[in-house]
Amino acid sequence: MEAAELLKKVRELEIKSKRLTNRLFTGEYHSAFKGRGMAFKEVKEYSAGDDIRFIDWNVSARMNDTFTKVFEEERELEVFILVDASASNLMGTQQQFKKDLITEMAAVLAFSALNNNDKTGLLFFTDRVEKFIPSKKGRQHALFMVRELVSLQPMHKQTNIVKALQYLNNITRHKSIVFLLSDFADEGYEEALRIAARRHDVIGVQVYDALDVALPNMGLVVVEDPETGEQLWLDTASKAVRQQYAAQFSKIQHDVKKVFKTAGADLLQIATGQDYVKILQQFFIQRA
Repeated sequence: MEAAELLKKVRELEIKSKRLTNRLFTGEYHSAFKGRGMAFKEVKEYSAGDDIRFIDWNVSARMNDTFTKVFEEERELEVFILVDASASNLMGTQQQFKKDLITEMAAVLAFSALNNNDKTGLLFFTDRVEKFIPSKKGRQHALFMVRELVSLQPMHKQTNIVKALQYLNNITRHKSIVFLLSDFADEGYEEALRIAARRHDVIGVQVYDALDVALPNMGLVVVEDPETGEQLWLDTASKAVRQQYAAQFSKIQHDVKKVFKTAGADLLQIATGQDYVKILQQFFIQRA
């Protein structure tokens, strides 16, 4: 991608993401994710309705009046956005690829964290970790992450969610907010997800396309697995073939839901062309 084209795309994504964040997500995001706990702020004179458990008896004795402790939420959070960069996301029929949807949502989440003064990191993965950007604060860091979201060219095509979750668990020990954006065209990651969800607040976002859900009737066609390159002939004119295809995707959706529920993690399922802004906003409100 040419430098001028890259700069234009980054700028467009920044403007769109900041607009959505400022208008829709600031309050909802803040309420949906709690800080690390409560920290002492100050003491003040006791007034009717204050919790008597927080009366500071030492200060009260010195001042010859009743004083109570005031606490505030330790707001700072660390947010990690895990982005599936595998080849199965290079598909889309609703005016955008799955990769484009993942990129937009990742940018919006990054700017939501920025607005709340949270540190944010970004991890790209295929069947290995392609790139890791450690968490930082600030607009320049957010723009750097957006530039990487737009420009990264992964070296590999397949998917291994376990590798991404294991890497995350190795780089951070304290509780973080983790967004895992993928089509989840993978299996065998149940245990890694369970361990990650025990340590962190994990939210999975499964992206899919209309072509994942159902095959159109196009007669006899060659289909290719984008991750392995394997090809086979499919008679899409056959109702049985189309039903089997649809049933297979339905099972994938059901299995992903079950895996996340068992792990104690949240899951959103969003299609290309769908109003992801509304879905994210509703999710934040429900959590709050």
